Amino acid sequence: MEIMDLYDRDRLPLHETAVRGTTLPEGKYRVVVHICVFNDKNEMLIQQRQSSKKVFPNLWDITAGGQVSAGESSAAGAERELAEELGLHIDMSQMRPAFTMNFGDGFDDVYLVRCNVKEEELSLQEEEVQAVKWASQSAILAMIRERTFIRYQEHYIGLLFTMLDEEDIFTGSGN
Repeated sequence: MEIMDLYDRDRLPLHETAVRGTTLPEGKYRVVVHICVFNDKNEMLIQQRQSSKKVFPNLWDITAGGQVSAGESSAAGAERELAEELGLHIDMSQMRPAFTMNFGDGFDDVYLVRCNVKEEELSLQEEEVQAVKWASQSAILAMIRERTFIRYQEHYIGLLFTMLDEEDIFTGSGN
């Protein structure tokens, strides 16, 4: 059972918690993270979700993501999700999200990282991830159109790749 901290609409802590998967009371929000790992060829490491997943089974997705646990910072949650899902250990303690998006019952912190890890060096979490590969922006957009990738807005994928030109993108060394 995963426990998460709750926040108000301004992302101020409420000093309350909830269990993951439960409906949050109105006016209470959670934090999730998404991490996009890019290599020096401007390709994103993408993962294919397991067929047993209730949401988006077998579809390809961005590098990693998940719920921030109670007592955990956003960066610590991002670091943990990368380690759990892919066995990729990157110190993200000094990172801030590239941007945050609001969604129905929460805040989604999006981290952008450059790391030239090899696919075969990763240790995939069996219950979450069935495969990984590097993909260009155009390849991801084609997969979205083919409905083999989660149906993100194409502009969102474009934003992720465009932001790679920012000078403050974190460069990490994996494992």
